[in-house]
Amino acid sequence: MSYISNKGLVIIISSPSGAGKTTICKKIIDEVDGIELSVSVTTRKKRKDEIEGKHYFFKKDYEFRKLLNENKFLEYANVYGKLYGTLKNEVVTKIQDGIDVIVDVDWQGTRQIEKHLPKDVVKVFILPPSMKELETRLGKRASENKENFVKRMSEAKKEISHFDEYDFVLINNNIKTIVDQIKSILYSERLRRNRQVSLKKTILKLLED
Repeated sequence: MSYISNKGLVIIISSPSGAGKTTICKKIIDEVDGIELSVSVTTRKKRKDEIEGKHYFFKKDYEFRKLLNENKFLEYANVYGKLYGTLKNEVVTKIQDGIDVIVDVDWQGTRQIEKHLPKDVVKVFILPPSMKELETRLGKRASENKENFVKRMSEAKKEISHFDEYDFVLINNNIKTIVDQIKSILYSERLRRNRQVSLKKTILKLLED
């Protein structure tokens, strides 16, 4: 049988801050062929080790709002006073070319993306191994003041409360295990009939032989 070409999918990875999703996403990109990380637009300042177009597309506030007014985003959010957004063209072009895309967003961003691409989205939620472990991680990140820590924990609990909006919910007890689990989800989702864009043509050819 001839090769069946696939449409790419959007795999959304969400979790409370501190649950390890950044590390997980990087490992999947490194270990799986045919998948790329969505590069977001942001209005925050570029850090010394960051590269334009690789880590983020860095924009001025007015540039971001221009893109927003032109309906260029699949989703956007205000995070601690800085704007972040996922470009529609950045994602849609890739999945049409058969490339899968990982998008790292919260539950609100997930809802927005699903409205635009309901048939192309697979939603994965990552839980921390325990709230105590999450408190430890967030405490280190917010060590400068207690108010920041309390705010981060409140946001984390709010994020977790939306777990039931996701297709898969996984606990990050071990990085290798959870990466393998997500890879299994990805490989299975690639085989769904609706993503095999040349399937009908292949079947017709098969029946003619």
